[in-house]
Amino acid sequence: MSASPWLVVPAAGQGRRMGADRPKQYLTLDARPVMAHTLTRLHAAFPGARLCLCLDPDDAWFDPDWVLFADWRRVAGGAERADSVANALGAIAHEARDDDLVLVHDVARPCVAVEDLRRLMRVLADDAVGGLLAATVADTMKRDDGGGRVARTEPRAGLWHALTPQGFRYGLLNQALRQAMASGVTVTDEASAVEALGHAPRLVPGRRDNLKITHPEDLALAGMILAAQASAHSETAPAGVAER
Repeated sequence: MSASPWLVVPAAGQGRRMGADRPKQYLTLDARPVMAHTLTRLHAAFPGARLCLCLDPDDAWFDPDWVLFADWRRVAGGAERADSVANALGAIAHEARDDDLVLVHDVARPCVAVEDLRRLMRVLADDAVGGLLAATVADTMKRDDGGGRVARTEPRAGLWHALTPQGFRYGLLNQALRQAMASGVTVTDEASAVEALGHAPRLVPGRRDNLKITHPEDLALAGMILAAQASAHSETAPAGVAER
């Protein structure tokens, strides 16, 4: 396995649930676009990584100045997340080895902690399958009856929220996504595609503030998380060390 991972960032979505005048990855968060924050976090953890950024072919908002990686390529995004990731894997087919680690991260998760990113890479370094950042469920979980009422309460023991990045070997992930698409299996993340092949991805505990911006109120919450993280960093940084 190469020491530097491949990074795939699907960023072709329209984010219609935000009700904004532009895709959510281009909304302003702490004076910068969401995408710029996300790419900066990834670069801080993996400066030598090779990036595939999946964008809508007609995207008019993207600014390449936000990309800090020396080795990166723009890939056409697809109709669904899985399509975008599959396009990225196809774009690097002549460069990637089957055992290379590919980390897929949501562009709308700008608060992911650098230490979580590095820990995920360390944990998966010797894992033959791969895994994902995840957080145990803390709330009581209700199953609805399809009509707006509770059908039952689901035991939360053993339940996890799937986060990103999710990391798998290039060959396995490529096979999983292609097979899922060919068989019409709906996959909402990379792990579910790998699970469909009969594998059990590894769960790597991650911070709960790895928020995915989905609804309008999430943007303000992400801003508060970034401020809290910056404050915590400044309080723990050694004297004379400037913040990055």
